[in-house]
Amino acid sequence: MPLRMLTAGESHGRGLVATVEGLPAGLTVDVDYLDRHLSRRQAGYGRGGRMQIERDRAEILSGLMGGTTIAAPVSVLVWNRDWRLEEPPLTRPRPGHADLVGAQKYRFDDVRRPLERASARETAARVAGGSLARRLLEDFGIRIFSHVVQLGGVDATMFPDSFEALESAAEASDLRCADVDAAARMKREIDAAKTRGDTLGGVVEVIAIGVPPGLGTYVHWDRRLDGRLAQALMSVHAIKGVAVGDAFRIAATPGSAAHDEILYDDQRTFHRETNRAGGLEAGITNGMPLVMRAAMKPISTLRNPLRSVDIRTKEDSPGAIVRSDVTAVPAAGVVCEAMASLVLADTFLEKFGADVMADIHESYERYMTRLRG
Repeated sequence: MPLRMLTAGESHGRGLVATVEGLPAGLTVDVDYLDRHLSRRQAGYGRGGRMQIERDRAEILSGLMGGTTIAAPVSVLVWNRDWRLEEPPLTRPRPGHADLVGAQKYRFDDVRRPLERASARETAARVAGGSLARRLLEDFGIRIFSHVVQLGGVDATMFPDSFEALESAAEASDLRCADVDAAARMKREIDAAKTRGDTLGGVVEVIAIGVPPGLGTYVHWDRRLDGRLAQALMSVHAIKGVAVGDAFRIAATPGSAAHDEILYDDQRTFHRETNRAGGLEAGITNGMPLVMRAAMKPISTLRNPLRSVDIRTKEDSPGAIVRSDVTAVPAAGVVCEAMASLVLADTFLEKFGADVMADIHESYERYMTRLRG
């Protein structure tokens, strides 16, 4: 069965629910593990007042007994502290948000209706559900993390030499940026944007380590792993672009400098010394670290709002001001981790899948033994 996640809930409703189906029996899940990743999503310099109110915690409603999955759908609830039974109508759409297009599509005269479901608050459910997929991957030595490589006009350029050190440095930063000097300049940009009533976007890099070769396929366009990962990351609120590996840089280089040469020795068998392809070739993982970048546009809610039009009176009116962040780029990285985990876990089960974790381990070990020759 394919691994699939559905979410339900609104920004100021009673809570958010993620339902994940397709998990095999026998996967150990600790609710504290889900809570840890929910807390990571809430953190970050530049977040707004909503994150001061919410204290996201997961409640597992179904699919587990004795702390392990039973092959049934797993549903997770995250309550909203900041929930409201009724709100006054909102008729001034924000440029760049779902407000106007959602109202046009569903024939609403109150943009709160699309606003509530289109809100990035929904990503709490994605992180909760995606953490279940992350747990499955970790059982096979696959680790996923993210870090900020650009925020506003500041680029991070100084990174630790190892992925382990990179992850540690990112986790220690309240901007999830491993470049200490760049992080300081990013904070100054955030402070200046807040003073102007403005917002900032940026770029996050998502890295998966320990991914075996052979996940995905070139056989059909909709099953290529690069396309599936790009769709998953693009589905995250405000993400407007995705790159795998050094995509945009190597577009300007000749082929002789764009590809990763293939080598072989008895210890490492087939391997590559470079990773310009970002761990994917022809829609299939090649055993190198999987590296993707996602570009996030600035948040649509501005304290100094752009021009808009009241959808009822048709009169010129500034876009609505609702509680929001100056930037949510660090949080976007955590959400992208969750979405990448879902896709990777699905393709992993497609390759090694069985009904029970023990059987999947046996299948995985047979495959890896074959690759090692």
